[in-house]
Amino acid sequence: MSAVLNESFIYEILSAIEEIPKGKVATYGQIAKLIGREKNARLVGKVLSMAEYYGDYPCHRVVNHAGRLAPHFYEQKQLLTEEGVIFLENNHVDMKKCGWDC
Repeated sequence: MSAVLNESFIYEILSAIEEIPKGKVATYGQIAKLIGREKNARLVGKVLSMAEYYGDYPCHRVVNHAGRLAPHFYEQKQLLTEEGVIFLENNHVDMKKCGWDC
């Protein structure tokens, strides 16, 4: 069953994003699991791409499962670096050190 993208679902995702502490990152899959929609990680990414229309949320703290940054979100690395997030040589977030243990 596919998730319906409605205001309630969008705010569920954005509320979970607000909980990620500074200096930590979460994955799209973690956020989907937190809101009880384990199979909707891609939909989380879709919502994050539109988050600016809903307010100011720390969307830069969400990466893929390997720590890769979002494509075309050019400020993401700078924002994470300013929060103390550690990067590996391959430009991915060090998930062992900076992954959010929620």
